Amino acid sequence: MPSRPHLWYTLAAMDRLPSATHVSASRLRWALALPKLGVVLLLAAVATLLWLLHQNEMDEERAALIKDVLWLEQNMRFHLRNNEEQLQQLAFDLGTQADANAIFRVRAAHLLKNNPDIARIAWLDVRGTLKEALPGASAEVPDADAFGPSSAQKAFDTALRFRTLVYSEPYVTEGSTAHFQVNVPIPASGRNTGMLVATYSFEKLLDSQVPWWFAEKYRVVVADDNDIQYAAKSNIQGTPNLSYQLPFDPPAGGLSFRVYSYQGAGNPLQRLLAGAILVLATGVFWSLWIVRNLMKQRARAEEALRREHALRTAMEDSLTVGMRARDLEGRIIYVNPAFCRMTGYTSEELVGHGPPMPYWIPEQLDETMALHRAVLAGQAPPDGFDITFRRKDGQRFQALIYEAPLIDGDGRHTGWMASVLDVTERRYAEELARQQQEQLQFTSRLVTMGEMASTLAHELNQPLAAIASYNAGCLNLLASGQAAPDDLRKALEKLGVQAQRAGRIIRRVHDFVRKSEPKRAPCLLGEIIEDCIGFVEAEARKRRVQLRTILPELPPLLADRLMLEQVLLNLIRNGMEAMTDTPEGHRALRISARRLDDEVTLSIADNGSGIAPEVKDKLFTAFFTTKPDGMGVGLSICRSIVEFHRGRLWTEDNAQSPTGSGTIFHLTLPLEPA
Repeated sequence: MPSRPHLWYTLAAMDRLPSATHVSASRLRWALALPKLGVVLLLAAVATLLWLLHQNEMDEERAALIKDVLWLEQNMRFHLRNNEEQLQQLAFDLGTQADANAIFRVRAAHLLKNNPDIARIAWLDVRGTLKEALPGASAEVPDADAFGPSSAQKAFDTALRFRTLVYSEPYVTEGSTAHFQVNVPIPASGRNTGMLVATYSFEKLLDSQVPWWFAEKYRVVVADDNDIQYAAKSNIQGTPNLSYQLPFDPPAGGLSFRVYSYQGAGNPLQRLLAGAILVLATGVFWSLWIVRNLMKQRARAEEALRREHALRTAMEDSLTVGMRARDLEGRIIYVNPAFCRMTGYTSEELVGHGPPMPYWIPEQLDETMALHRAVLAGQAPPDGFDITFRRKDGQRFQALIYEAPLIDGDGRHTGWMASVLDVTERRYAEELARQQQEQLQFTSRLVTMGEMASTLAHELNQPLAAIASYNAGCLNLLASGQAAPDDLRKALEKLGVQAQRAGRIIRRVHDFVRKSEPKRAPCLLGEIIEDCIGFVEAEARKRRVQLRTILPELPPLLADRLMLEQVLLNLIRNGMEAMTDTPEGHRALRISARRLDDEVTLSIADNGSGIAPEVKDKLFTAFFTTKPDGMGVGLSICRSIVEFHRGRLWTEDNAQSPTGSGTIFHLTLPLEPA
């Protein structure tokens, strides 16, 4: 990439080129257009020839397919009609000959032997009762006594009523084998005396009537109008190329032959000729392309330079991120329009300017200069850094800067390239979101405090009542004139203890609802849990809930005490509320902690009703609640607070609960050096 002065010089020289260059380029394009047109026409002719050859092959293949399908259909029809004649002759003999049973066994065995597609031949009376059958009842065919499926029953009734041969609709037996029946009435003295029923197997019919050479070329399928396939035969695999369909009548019932043809090998000589033509045409076109490249090398270079300049200008004008390049000494060598709009200075005012820069803050000059030297020394933070700049009109803005080495085309480090983003609005939005989160946490604490107001009032009532009682006792002793100093001292000491207890309750409530900035400081987890239990022990007594703690000695945590109290109070109160329907003997809330390497895991387990699986995924979602009067922000705020402390909050079922249900909330807090 040439430098900017060299680039502008090259473009200026290109603008001074004579018009003959453009004229020769125009003639060159016309001269090369004719051979290209010839190659295109040649390729079109070859493609047309190949298409015509392919169409001819397809027509011939389709004609052969239709011819073979017609042969197969005629052969199948001849076979079925021959069997019909033999069955009708057997039925006539059964109705007229004396030794009918012997005739049936001999003739039926002969038919079964010569026709493997016939699975069974049965002799029934007019009521459908089985008289003789070859072979006997088997799993392959339906029970003749029950007439098999309803389609066979219908065919039987129709043949009996009209005294004519009737084919049944296809049906599938328990062995997933498709069959159909032919029903031949047995006449005797002008009336029907029974029925001769021959059961055909579709699969064996195709096996016996479709020759091997046919299966080597085609796939034969017997299916109905609903695309239900009853049998198929083929010795090849692949994707069908052509298909032809003929009705399978008899037995009809919407059946049809579907014969699929597969792509043949084709004529290898035609393919070889077409491939040779394509290779030659490709060689001609490639040679022409090489000649074109050699002749238009200069024109391409000039056009590429123009396009590069236009693209670079368009990119510079459309960027919203400020770009600033400095050399190794810290002087500005390039700024894009976005950086100029950001600072209010023009490119001429900034290029060539060294530190201190005109957009630096005067009162932060030393800090900015130190940061400038760190960047030139290659010590810029990889994640970027924030800095305050001022515009030409004096307005200040927050900038986020990413510095990267500037490498030229030869791989040499020539300076530093900075990406500058105006993040004033973003920082304002982040601060506003932080304030809103703090306000939401404070509101949540107020709501929690409001929900516990009645129990806290009851808690305060006890020390205040004791104070009033001790005070009345002292006054009575003084009024009687028999007050001993020791008696008064004991009463006053007890009065002071109750006053301190009431003061601690008031101070704890005041600290909990006080609005303050998040402040992480060393604190003991045991003391936080103790204060939380002091908050809820009155409510626990009211709900008949036992509070159990298992706390080993733990080092101090670096955390915001009020925030952790808010989390623990919310989880403890949720656990107590979950045990509303639990028998009183099992209402126990267990608070335990354990240390694992560099973190502490705190667990709060209840014996409540548990959490439904469909609720678990949305449990920590803001404004989702299962309580009729809940706001749905408690658990969401708890997770935010835990994540603020670089911890995790999750839930699982309490498998050790004596009630068989319950929930355990786990939260982790890292052990960081204070």
